[in-house]
This record gives sequence, structure tokens and C-alpha cells, in this order.
Amino acid sequence: MFDWIPTSSYTGIYYHVMLFMMLITLLHGYSAELFSTGTKNFARGMGFFLLVFIILYMGTRPVSWVFGDMLTYSKSYKLLTGGEKADVKGDFIFNYFMIFCAKIMNDRSFFFLCTLLYTVPCYIFSRRYSGSYWYYVFFIFIGSYMFWPFGTNGIRNGIGTSLFILALCFYDRKYLMYTLMALSVGIHNSLIIPIAGFAVAGVYKNPKLYYYIWLAAIPLSLIGGGFWENLFGGIGFGGDTRAETYLTKGNVNNDVFAYSGFRWDFLFYSSFAVFAGWYFIFKKNITDKFYIHLWGTYMIANAFWILVIRANFSNRFAYLSWFLMAPVIAYPLLRYKLFPNQYRVIAVVIAVYYLFTYLMFLKS
Repeated sequence: MFDWIPTSSYTGIYYHVMLFMMLITLLHGYSAELFSTGTKNFARGMGFFLLVFIILYMGTRPVSWVFGDMLTYSKSYKLLTGGEKADVKGDFIFNYFMIFCAKIMNDRSFFFLCTLLYTVPCYIFSRRYSGSYWYYVFFIFIGSYMFWPFGTNGIRNGIGTSLFILALCFYDRKYLMYTLMALSVGIHNSLIIPIAGFAVAGVYKNPKLYYYIWLAAIPLSLIGGGFWENLFGGIGFGGDTRAETYLTKGNVNNDVFAYSGFRWDFLFYSSFAVFAGWYFIFKKNITDKFYIHLWGTYMIANAFWILVIRANFSNRFAYLSWFLMAPVIAYPLLRYKLFPNQYRVIAVVIAVYYLFTYLMFLKS
């Protein structure tokens, strides 16, 4: 659909469109009240525009090396459509899903379907927990720093995290929630990390514990150096050799997110959700069971990433917590009355959050 756009400009246009929408939202936040019919209509219109835009723009992108692993996926997919037998060794659900799709659709349709699986759960979560104001949560999902790369490059990982998000929509239906989480591991077995965080946060329900764990991870990582990468690389994740490669090997694929030392900028970005949870729980006294559980999951998963922050492909481990930043930051703002001019606060939070993403794009 958008093949007329030069591939070199394709990603940039996405970030510019998001910047334009952020500015409109910021201006509207200073000119309207949150609990008004006009704001609900604004949110509905902007929300559906964003939903349609991201599905069509990401889902119909050209198959190109510009999108990293997309070209590798395409080559493997075309081999399957040509009748080559697949050698499935891991991520069984995703690989068998890919084999099934190869029998009934071409690679472009497959990537469109992947975009739906990646995007729609974020929309469902936003509607489930924010009602008429779902646009604001959804924007933070779509405007997150790694949302675009994990929809166009780290496709399996992205779909796995979105399935986890979908599972959270059934927090009051435990069997369905745990089933979806199990399926997310079958999509990409790295999801065992946030699932483990979710399990720990469900047993130990004191939010101060999560906060201390996160704080302790910083000096432990600084002091430990490469010890943690070697430790977790030796343990492995379900026998997946990729995890060991990411943790202990060098820049084997010449990736732009290769080993680059302790990333203070990424730690700063991670602290957005840390501060949000700390503020809402300890300062605003929010006792919402779901939110405290969600924040605990984020804190534990992010603490793991801090320990292995020097690893090759560190962004892939970071995303195992970063995909939860949108609900951690936005959920209380759209769920509770917390400030006199709450709409302005929401608009400013959205602006600051997305500006980090935009500035990192300009820097890359």
C-alpha cells in the first residue's frame, strides 16, 4: 500500500506522524477538560486513526533489509511456500504458525497478519482498562521506544510480548490468562523472564520489595561486570542457544545494539516506569491489586535486564520489561482522578515519554 514511499524514509515517516499526533494531543490537553464529551470524541477519533494507521503502515511495509530481520523471515517463508521442509527446534508455536501460513498466503499477507497480532492486543488492553480514553494508553504503547523495531525486526519477540499483554486483559480469569502466557513462551521463549517476574510479584506482594530489588540491581551490575551475562548465559533459557549467544558472545551479527557497556540512557528511560509506580503507589496511595502486580512484574524483569545490560543485543532483554511501560505509566492516569488538571498532566506525560523515543530516533 505504501510501496511508493522510499524504504530509506519509511521508518522516519512513522516517527514524524507520531510526533504530529503527540503535538495535537498536547495542545488539546491544554484546551479541554478530560471528563467531557468533546475529549471523548477527540480520543475516539485520534485512537481509531492511530489504530488504522499503524496496522496499515506497519503491516503493508515493503520487504526490505531496512527492517532488519524482516528480510530473513521473508527468505525462510518463501522456502516454506516452495515446499521445503522446516527444521523446527524452538519457538514451536511461532514456527508451526509460520508453516501453516505458508500453505495459504504469501509473505506480504503473513507480515500483515503478524502486525495484527502485534498491535491488536495493545488496543484490547487499552480498551479493557481505560474505556473511552483508550487512545492515550494506546498512544504510549505505539510511541514506546522499541515498539516499531519489534514490530518490523524482532517480530517473534514482539508478538510474544503482545500475547502477554493480551493475557493481562484476563486478570480475573486466571486459567485463560495463564494459557495465553504459556502460548507467549511458545512464540518466543524469552517471555519466560516477564512470566517469572509475574509469578514472583504474585507471591511477594509488597511493592517496596520490587523497588529495593530494582535499586540493588544497579550496583550489582556495575560491580559484577560480565559475571551476570556469563551466569545467565550458562543457565540458558529452555535450551535456546540464542540466549547464550546474546549474553556471552561478541557482536556476531554486527548489530547496532551490540555490546556497548553500561547504558545510562536506557537506564534513564527505564526509570520512567519505576518513578511512575513509586509515585502512584507510595505517594498517591493507589492500592489497586492489578496495578501493583503489574509494576512488580516490570521491576523484576527490568532488574534482570540491568544485570545483563552489557550483553550483545541488550535491547532484546530490555524489551522484556519495556513492553510493560505503557500500562505502568498510563493505567493510573486513566483509571483514577489524581490531579486537578489531569488532562494536562496526561498530555505532558505523553509528550515527555514520546520525545525520548523521537530524540533517540534522531540520534540513530
